[in-house]
Amino acid sequence: MKRLAAFALCCALTAIAGAAGGNELPDMGNPVDAIITRGDEYRIGLSVLRQLREQGQILEDPEISEYLQAVGSRIAAQATDDGERFTFFVVRDPSINAFALPGGFIGVNQGLLLATKSESELASVLAHEIAHVTQRHIARGIRAAGRQSLATTAMVIAGILLGAIGGSGDAAQAAIAVAQGTAAQQQINYTRSNEQEADRIGISFMASAGFDPNAMPAFFETMGRRAGLAGQNIPEFILTHPVTSNRIAESRDRARDYPVPKPHPETSYQIARERARVLGTPAESDLQGYYAAQLTEGHDDAGELYGSALADLNRGRPSDAVAVLADLAGRHPGNPLISAALGQAQLAAGDADTALETYTTALRLSPRNVPLTVRYAEALMRVDRAREAHTVLLDLFNNVPPTPEQIRLTALAASAAGDTGDAYYYMSEYHIANGNLPLSVQQLELALAAPNLTQVQRQRFQARLDEVREAMSRDRKNRGEEQRREPQNGANG
Repeated sequence: MKRLAAFALCCALTAIAGAAGGNELPDMGNPVDAIITRGDEYRIGLSVLRQLREQGQILEDPEISEYLQAVGSRIAAQATDDGERFTFFVVRDPSINAFALPGGFIGVNQGLLLATKSESELASVLAHEIAHVTQRHIARGIRAAGRQSLATTAMVIAGILLGAIGGSGDAAQAAIAVAQGTAAQQQINYTRSNEQEADRIGISFMASAGFDPNAMPAFFETMGRRAGLAGQNIPEFILTHPVTSNRIAESRDRARDYPVPKPHPETSYQIARERARVLGTPAESDLQGYYAAQLTEGHDDAGELYGSALADLNRGRPSDAVAVLADLAGRHPGNPLISAALGQAQLAAGDADTALETYTTALRLSPRNVPLTVRYAEALMRVDRAREAHTVLLDLFNNVPPTPEQIRLTALAASAAGDTGDAYYYMSEYHIANGNLPLSVQQLELALAAPNLTQVQRQRFQARLDEVREAMSRDRKNRGEEQRREPQNGANG
């Protein structure tokens, strides 16, 4: 973990120094762009996300990812009309924290999802982080500090990353404290200003999206109580987003300015939360006992029942899982998350025909739903219908941007179907998504060497190979220019 933290710190330092050294002409309407452009921010955030994914820190789960993206996008739609892209992802970390990276990348720890008590509480955290992005707080911090403090800003980001990748909250705070140095009070004031602005703007975003604005002070109060009871083990959310009585009071006052929406079913939220609990719990833990106790105490909402079914499925009791999930599907008809799990349980119980019927029926109600389609394709591959799986995945991902793991699944389906050229091509796209252009070139060369290619395939593969090689050439040129500028920047500093 220490090596991983050091690696993340190195990446942050390199990425920000490189971005700030760019010579793109700034947008005269936005002085922040004189230091770091929106394109630079996006590249920094994407680079960090790729490193987290490479280290296995991202929870690659279609159900939770799709849910989080849906909630986040609903809020982000109220936040910007300038084409800002937002990507929401879950970090494999039981600690309670969330963070925003430059470029619209927002991470939520599994522990934070479990700490929320309602969808609106989760929305309040996402809205706060979205506000950090839309207000460009990192870029504004770079501009306020000047070019001499790029390393300082990188240290602050690295401190956030230490929390994001599983380092201790104390380590994260230490990194921030060291970075702030002798100008501590000025930097703390600026940070408090950022937090206040993110609260004020974030609560307007979530209220406009139809969430309960009172959830923001409620979640702050919950975190404050946890901090008071935890002694030295303070939740990371408190360390990275200090909660004071004034902050709680201010958010409560702001919430009164917005209408409280009518209560609505939170089935998908409950399911996503319990799915995160099951996936994040060590295999040796007695989850079945936990859910039995919850259900005995009367906690029999959709999430608890869904979680108990997943626990049964993971412990090799698929028939028990089918019984619970079939009942849930009857109570919540058309819910794609329940249908996806029911199909998996039916397949595990040896009833492939019923599983496939479950998926096709659900997809008629929710066409191109990502979790449903992915689970359907996996089931088709299990019953040796890989060509159908390949077709289903292509139809989905020609309309919905896939994650790297979903691109890899498409490559596996193509390979199993005997579509060798396409399999190599999709693996090249997988490596592009992960930022490894040399491996992408190798896969494209293999694709072009595959037998029985059509003329269309050959032209498509060659065009993509030319694009990747051109991108690699540009990257080498840009790195050379940055290296030549470094002595001059050092002299100016």
